[in-house]
Amino acid sequence: MEARAIARHVRVSPQKAKIIADLVRGKSVEQALEILKFSKRYAARPIQKTVMSAMHNLAGMSEHPIEPGNMDVKEIRVNEGRTMYRIRARAQGRAYRIRKRSSHIIVVVEHKEEAKS
Repeated sequence: MEARAIARHVRVSPQKAKIIADLVRGKSVEQALEILKFSKRYAARPIQKTVMSAMHNLAGMSEHPIEPGNMDVKEIRVNEGRTMYRIRARAQGRAYRIRKRSSHIIVVVEHKEEAKS
């Protein structure tokens, strides 16, 4: 069983968010949340919230409670969102463009099936 959560238009550069996403991909949810909790990167907080949301979505789907240690981060993707363009005034009447990038974060969490023996 798997569940997913999507955070759209997160105001963090996709390039910077992908660095954090690579740290938690394939880990258990419990390990992923520990890594994100102690990361000093700005992108760690929105990714942590999205992983928590996916975890709660999976727990809400099942009849029995599932521990975070029994869940894995199956997939985590960071795609480019909308870019906001702003203008910075420069010398001699020129203007430079400032690009404020955003990200879409997709997290898929699955339940680890216990070995039936």
